[in-house]
Amino acid sequence: MWNNLQRAFIITRREVKDQFRDWRIIVPIIALTVFFPGLMNFTARRAVAFVEKYGADIIGDRLIPFLLMVVGFFPISVSLVMALESFVGEKERQSIEPLLNSPLTDLQLYLGKLFAVMFPPLMASYLGIGVYLVGIYRQVGWFPNYILLSQVLVLVTVQTLVMVSGAVVISSQTTSTRAANLLASFIIVPMAMLLVGESMIMFWARYNVLWWAIFGQIVIAGLLIRTGITYFNREELLGRQLDTLNLAWTWRVFKEAFIGNAKGMGEWLVINIRETFKALRQPIVLSALMLLIGGVIGVLETRNFPIPSELLDWQGLDEGFVSGVEEFGTIRFFSIGGAGIVFYHNLRVIVLASLLGIFSFGTLGVIVLMLPFGLIGFFAATVAQSGIPIWKFLLAFVLPHGILEIPAIAISGAIILRLGATLVTPVPGRTIREAWLHSFAEWAKIILIIIIPLLLGAAILEVYLTPRLALLLIHH
Repeated sequence: MWNNLQRAFIITRREVKDQFRDWRIIVPIIALTVFFPGLMNFTARRAVAFVEKYGADIIGDRLIPFLLMVVGFFPISVSLVMALESFVGEKERQSIEPLLNSPLTDLQLYLGKLFAVMFPPLMASYLGIGVYLVGIYRQVGWFPNYILLSQVLVLVTVQTLVMVSGAVVISSQTTSTRAANLLASFIIVPMAMLLVGESMIMFWARYNVLWWAIFGQIVIAGLLIRTGITYFNREELLGRQLDTLNLAWTWRVFKEAFIGNAKGMGEWLVINIRETFKALRQPIVLSALMLLIGGVIGVLETRNFPIPSELLDWQGLDEGFVSGVEEFGTIRFFSIGGAGIVFYHNLRVIVLASLLGIFSFGTLGVIVLMLPFGLIGFFAATVAQSGIPIWKFLLAFVLPHGILEIPAIAISGAIILRLGATLVTPVPGRTIREAWLHSFAEWAKIILIIIIPLLLGAAILEVYLTPRLALLLIHH
C-alpha cells in the first residue's frame, strides 16, 4: 500500500504544479480564501451588534460558529469543478494519453488524481478558517473551544473527500465535461441538504451530533473511493467515445435479468423466491439488525421526549371506541378503501427508501425504514411507564399486522442494501450500467413477488383486525 501511495504522489505533484500555474484555478481560490472570510467577519460583527441591541445574545453566539463552518465550506466547492475535470477534461484536451501510457497501475493513477484535486482547495479552506478566526477574535473577542475547532476542521476535510471522490467517479465514467457537469447535481444537491442539516445542528448547539455527521460522511467517502477504484479502467476510459441513450439495449438487459431462465410463470415464481432468499440471507440479517437498533433508539429517546402518563387514558377505550371509529386522518377503518390507503402509504415509503438508497449506497434507505421502528420503540416504552406491559402493547398494536409487515420491511431493507452495494461490488464481465440494471431487475422481482403481497395482507389486517384486537387486549 505504501508503494502505491508513493507512486500516486508522483501524479499528485504533477497535477498540483499544473494547477498552481493556471490562473483560472488560483484566482477563485484566493478570492474565496481572502474575500469570503472578510465578508463573514463583517456579517458576524453586524449580527452581534444587532442582537445585543435587542437582548438576543444567544443568536449571535450560535451564528458565529455557523459562519465558521460556512467559511470552511466555500473554498472546497472549487474542488468539485477540479475533480470533474480530472479525467474527462484531460481526455477532451487530449493530454491524458501520456499519463495513461505510464507504468503506473490503475489504482495509483486514480489515487494520484484524487489527492491532486483535494490538496489546493483543502489548504485554501484551512487558510480561510484561520483568516476568519483572526478577524473575529480581533473584532468581537470570540474564539472556539478546541473540540469545536477540531470538529469544523475534520468536517471540512471529510466534506472535501466526499465531494472529490464522487466527482472523480463521475469524471472517470463520463465521456464529456458537459455530461460530468450535469451529473454533478447528484453531488451538489445532497451536499447542500447536508449543509442545511449541519447548520441546524450548529444553531441548536448540539455539537456532539456533528461527530455522527462526520462518521457518516467518512463511510460514504470510503464507499465512493471504492466505487471509483473498482470501475476505473484506463482502456475503457480511452475507448469510450460517446454514451448514447439506448433504450432497446437497456430494456433487453433488464428483461433478461428479470425473466432469467424460467420457462413459465410457476417456474419463474419458484426459482425467484428460492434464489432471492439464498442471495439475501446476509442482507436480511443486517437489515433486521438495523430495524432492531431503530427500535432501541426509540426506547432511549423517551428520556428526551417524555409523554405524561395521564395523557394515556387506556381505561377510556371501550367497545364504542372501535364501533364508532370511522376515520383516523385519511384512513377509514373496516373498509377496503382504508386498506388501500395503508397499502399505498407503505409501498410509497419503500419506493422512497429505495430511491434514497440508490444515491447513498443503501444507507439512507435503511434509515428511512428504521424510523417506524423508532416510533414503535418510543411508544412501547411510553405506555410501559403508564402501566401497560410492553409485550401487551406489541401484541395488541403491532403484531396483528406486523406479522406480515415487519418481514416485508426487513426484506425491503435487504434489497435496498444490495441495490446500493452494486456500485462498490465489481461484477466480472459487466459494466457498471449492466451490473446496476441486473440489481434493479432483482429489486423489481422482489417487490412484485414478495413485498406487494405481504404489504397488501398487512394493510387488510391493520384496518380490519388490529383495532379490535387492540381493544380486546388492552382491557384484559
